Amino acid sequence: MPFAPGTWGSLAALPIAWAILTEWNQYILLAVTFVLFLIGMAASTIYARRTNDKDPGAIVIDELVGQLLVLSIAPLNWSYFLTAFVLFRITDILKPWPASWADRSVSGGFGIMLDDIFAAGYAATILFGLMALFN
Repeated sequence: MPFAPGTWGSLAALPIAWAILTEWNQYILLAVTFVLFLIGMAASTIYARRTNDKDPGAIVIDELVGQLLVLSIAPLNWSYFLTAFVLFRITDILKPWPASWADRSVSGGFGIMLDDIFAAGYAATILFGLMALFN
């Protein structure tokens, strides 16, 4: 998707997480997320080298993985999924430290993936706080 590829990558995570959480549990979702992280790291390294671009916009597996990580703590409820989506997009765009540091300083596929993991950590923390506040 040429327009807002990160948003589309994050959006793709919602039905994937929903399906996994419907059939299994958050531990399976975390295992899938970890495997996708490893695949994303390898694929991003290759693609970034071939395009000679530090963080190509065409790579969206980093957003997919980050969003799945946040959704791993969300209850199977569309309002929580939507909240998790919005929180992750905000933190991924704003890149609070250390996400901004990882984005600037860590190279290769690991760097491409890492800033989204940090952004997911912020989003998950905020989501957890909101769940505690409203439950």
